[in-house]
Amino acid sequence: MDQVQHISILDYTYSLPDERIATYALEERDQSRLLVWNNGVISDQKFFYLPNCLPAGSMLVFNNTRVIRARLFFRKETGAKIEIFCLEPLTPEDYALSFSQTESCRWKCIVGNLKKWKDEVLVQSLVISGKPVNFRAEKIRALPNNSFEIGFSWDNAQINFADLLEHSGNIPIPPYLNRESEDIDLTSYQTVYSRIKGSVAAPTAGLHFTPAVFEALEKKKIDCEEVTLHVGAGTFQPVKSATIGGHDMHSEHFILSCDLIDRIAGFEGKIIAIGTTSVRTLESLYFIGCKLIGNPGINTDQLTVNQWEPYEVPGTAYSRQESFKALSAYLHHHHLAELSSSTQIIIVPGYEFRVISGMVTNFHQPQSTLLLLIAAFLGDEWKRIYEHALSHKYRFLSYGDSNLYLKG
Repeated sequence: MDQVQHISILDYTYSLPDERIATYALEERDQSRLLVWNNGVISDQKFFYLPNCLPAGSMLVFNNTRVIRARLFFRKETGAKIEIFCLEPLTPEDYALSFSQTESCRWKCIVGNLKKWKDEVLVQSLVISGKPVNFRAEKIRALPNNSFEIGFSWDNAQINFADLLEHSGNIPIPPYLNRESEDIDLTSYQTVYSRIKGSVAAPTAGLHFTPAVFEALEKKKIDCEEVTLHVGAGTFQPVKSATIGGHDMHSEHFILSCDLIDRIAGFEGKIIAIGTTSVRTLESLYFIGCKLIGNPGINTDQLTVNQWEPYEVPGTAYSRQESFKALSAYLHHHHLAELSSSTQIIIVPGYEFRVISGMVTNFHQPQSTLLLLIAAFLGDEWKRIYEHALSHKYRFLSYGDSNLYLKG
């Protein structure tokens, strides 16, 4: 593990000109370009051709999370504008329960223009679907990493917190786009299959999929499955330490059904993750299954993965099937229809992939944990791929073009 923690972040950088960053999505999602790296061979395609590039009998795993309008703006009586960026629910902790609250809830938030907000309660007077409501925000206490517990309350029980976010909130597009969110982002910054509200950033690898692509996947008999991992603002958190060992990886909540775990446990084909969030979820499940093989009696709240755990148990001998069968047995024994847990896993060069044989992903920022994940899968090939993309004028980052990486 020491060798992994001493990885220098400066070794994972490249020059990204501003003009290569896509600031808007293409009008037709599946007309984006697709760079295919198949066991060392690079080819240039269009995304709608993806189904023809996939191994027969493979399984695609999508993250069905939906981006919420997480950026709220309140004005003080003095006119000062305060931004409250909702990160994750605290009371109640469950996303669905928090969104359904009709009186109050508390969230972990980042506050913009903090110096201007003392101890007063901020208020917005709104009318939602003809119903008047006073929407209040109160600063409760400071939390780690410059975040705060914010108490939200309102005075109309016909309105829930989801209604307030939909009416008053803004879509939190990535900061590197250097623009404010616009109406077009309400649709272009959501995948067509997004269902479960909770993310503050889109799983952008999925932005290229269209109903036509899914029809082509069905004709190819490619199995399409879904997990839910709510993407946090930490996905944009830069690595500020010289070595990766000094970086505190963010934790993210995920949910997947017992039925899917059963299918993976008996699946012998290639699993291809759609996006790095799906990669992190699937690889985390392997280590949770290994925990259960060694200790089948542990509590459900212990079925998590911390940042360095995969590197503390090198050479784990269990197969993907063995790990997932242990997880399946645990869920059935406890009569659980789904696994709801969290992961802090950080995937960097030196990591051994146990679940996936491929991934679809976008081009990532220099010196980011996402680029390190790509380098873990590709080795030094990532440099050749990114050089090819830059010289062939691919579009980069969230609204940019896509990659398919395949091994084996």
